[in-house]
Amino acid sequence: MNTNRKTAVITGVIFIIATLMGPILAAPLLPALTGTDYLTQVSAHPNQAAIGVLLMIIGYLACAGIAVVMYPVLKKWNTGLAIGSVVFRTIETVFYMVGLVSLMSLLTLGQQFTTAAAADRTSLQAIGNLLVSIRDHAALLAVFAFCLGAFMYYYLFLQSQLIPRWLSGFGIVAIALMLVACVLALFSGNRITSYIPLAAPIAVQEMVLAVWLIVKGFNPAVIASLSAKVEMN
Repeated sequence: MNTNRKTAVITGVIFIIATLMGPILAAPLLPALTGTDYLTQVSAHPNQAAIGVLLMIIGYLACAGIAVVMYPVLKKWNTGLAIGSVVFRTIETVFYMVGLVSLMSLLTLGQQFTTAAAADRTSLQAIGNLLVSIRDHAALLAVFAFCLGAFMYYYLFLQSQLIPRWLSGFGIVAIALMLVACVLALFSGNRITSYIPLAAPIAVQEMVLAVWLIVKGFNPAVIASLSAKVEMN
């Protein structure tokens, strides 16, 4: 298996890890943070929430890893966009980690809330509301960064034809829908998770892309053509 083939397989596996660890495996373990008694709910299952946080950490690191692993291949077509994809997907991970820090702080706060006197609960609730707001805004900024980073490598895929045009084109359309969801969340004040129908296409597309990369890899004819041009120069 050559280097480009290994890169394609690793990228596909990381795509799957990023998707499975976050919204599929971790999300059901984390508290909903809705309603007036979410602090009580947070403290009810601390071990379950801790496992969810651990899975989220793995998933978020995988998000940055996608662009990092693809960089050696994509830089051959456009170094600037390849670097940009790494930078923005790393920024995405940083904002997600900020949200996780807020969530872990809520776990501690929830334990304090359940044992606090009635007079202290108002201030603890206010702190909890602030942490929830930070988590929501960090998630929104993370998705904005994801859209920019992902658009850069999908554009390079479309330009280079490393993957079929229908697959890279679907990715660009799905990113555009996700960006619409971000704008709606920004102006409506709702959470980005309120716009699941607009986010669903990119989740489907990334799973299709992951399978394609694992099974088919990058277009060998395109890579061979580029290598021939480099040798001639």
